[in-house]
Amino acid sequence: MEKALPSPDISPRPGLDAFQDARAIVRLTQCSICSLPLRSPRTLPCGNSLCHKCMPECYVRQNISYPSAAGRREGFSCPFPDCGKEHPAADCNLDVTLAKVMEIVDKELGSQTQFTEDTALEVVVNVDCAGGYEERRRRMYGGRLAAIYALSKRGELYYDEDVTCASLLGDNFGSSYLDYDALERLMDKTRADLECQVCYGMLLDPVTTYCGHTFCRGCLERVLDHSRHCPSCRRLVHLPSVLPAQSSNKRLTELLVGLCPEALSQRAMAGAMESMAGSGDGGLLTPIFVCTASYPGMPTPLHIFEPRYRLMVRRACESGARKFGMLLPNRTGVPQGDLGVTPFMQYGTMLQIEEINMYPDGRSDVWTVGVSRFRVKRWGIRDEYIVADVERVDDIPIIEEEAIEALETALCLSSAQEAHAPWMGLPTQTLLHIGHQFVDQMQAVSAPWLHENNILAFGQRPDDPALFPYWLASVLPVTETEKYRLLCSTSVRERLQIVVGWIKRIETHRWFSASNCVII
Repeated sequence: MEKALPSPDISPRPGLDAFQDARAIVRLTQCSICSLPLRSPRTLPCGNSLCHKCMPECYVRQNISYPSAAGRREGFSCPFPDCGKEHPAADCNLDVTLAKVMEIVDKELGSQTQFTEDTALEVVVNVDCAGGYEERRRRMYGGRLAAIYALSKRGELYYDEDVTCASLLGDNFGSSYLDYDALERLMDKTRADLECQVCYGMLLDPVTTYCGHTFCRGCLERVLDHSRHCPSCRRLVHLPSVLPAQSSNKRLTELLVGLCPEALSQRAMAGAMESMAGSGDGGLLTPIFVCTASYPGMPTPLHIFEPRYRLMVRRACESGARKFGMLLPNRTGVPQGDLGVTPFMQYGTMLQIEEINMYPDGRSDVWTVGVSRFRVKRWGIRDEYIVADVERVDDIPIIEEEAIEALETALCLSSAQEAHAPWMGLPTQTLLHIGHQFVDQMQAVSAPWLHENNILAFGQRPDDPALFPYWLASVLPVTETEKYRLLCSTSVRERLQIVVGWIKRIETHRWFSASNCVII
């Protein structure tokens, strides 16, 4: 007895329809280079994805010394026309999320033997030839999704080719339930893999780290606000903490927008409401302490005695954030951009409260560590201390650092630069070595600014080029104006050039002595 087929709901719905848009859905699973289903997919820094075997051949990148990491000396030109830039090989690892999704897709759609004869389709591939269009006809099974996917897996359907499908049962819509059922199973089985492992919600504006793990852009920003490691594998992440320059994962974005737009819209709405809920008080949410120079990764011990700052610290602790901003005072009255003349400098460091020791009279010793830099956008007064609307300041992407180093070390410097600043064209690692050598020499002669108490407070000189300038500025007696230059810089190389400039000026100063460093 013939089995009655359920009546499919073919009414228009948002996003891609499992039956009507089967070809577009399958295209989302194909590599645009080889046209086969994505296998061991790599998502490049530009956000495009391709199979591992489709990665271009690498070459040695010239004049790059920072960061000194495996794989960054090799690179390739991006094969995607919308990019065309150079990518380091180290930034192109397995896209874990996309690989898991593709495994599920292949398991559900990749085998034609799981389908019966009564699901037969004739699939016609429209081939664009020089003399016009030709057709390739194939007998396939299992609904449009399974049939078209299987055809792409055989290598018989190029990425930009279109198809038409006709049921061999004579009813063009009779097998459509197979497509809706297949898509529902796919979405059910991939749901966990399409969740962010920070917020456990559906990925919203997915960003893939260079180690291959994907998170919501906003979630990754919040994680990198206090850590430089991937939340999944704990590998050091060479990404800016605020990620406007980091491309979204284009293939995952297309999958999410095309297949689950309603759920994605609800997720976006929830995120927007959460952001609005946290933007009270006119956006002036950051308490500000105007006192001294502090830097990311460096400790800043404070003795709090003024009533206004006692209140500020108490509120910071009660809020749970345990953070406040540190700014230098504007002693010379220099205008601070759009803010005009302010009692503080515009760029500062966000401090995380690590420990508090309270005294009976209300004073306290507060141990803090710098977590990030920021720029003041707007400010006001609350209970006699400053509050501000700030935006985070981060370094340029590593790929831009490498490009600057390659350019500056490859090109001949002008005669003026050669006369006054010959170190500007040195490799980044050489600049770091000059700094290390200077510190070692000063330690050998017991320079007072390298007293044991300073080393206990700030640690031994770091080997990380990104941290060394901050460390040196913390211990070396230089003026506030010079210290402030580091806070405004968004380049590791530029900060190293600044501190090497200090060293050269100190070494050539006629009053310079090894035991008593001259204040610049």
